[in-house]
Amino acid sequence: MRAPRANAIVERVIGTLRREWLDHVIVLAERHLLCVLRKFVAYYNSERPHRTLRLQTPELRTRPTTGPIRSRPVLNGLHHMYERAA
Repeated sequence: MRAPRANAIVERVIGTLRREWLDHVIVLAERHLLCVLRKFVAYYNSERPHRTLRLQTPELRTRPTTGPIRSRPVLNGLHHMYERAA
């Protein structure tokens, strides 16, 4: 089965990976790269909002609508996620 848009989607994900992560990290070895990639996949699927999903994440989860907002570092502080405290 062929998907005509698959290449464009993969290129977009790789571009996002480069801009948001790899341009800011010095990869020391293959093992380090695999660790960074695992963290990126977890971030991309569970925390990063996607415009095509109306700023939701692929892994839907319920989030509190009231309460103080807290900051949580992602990838050793390279990014921060802001969310309401439960």
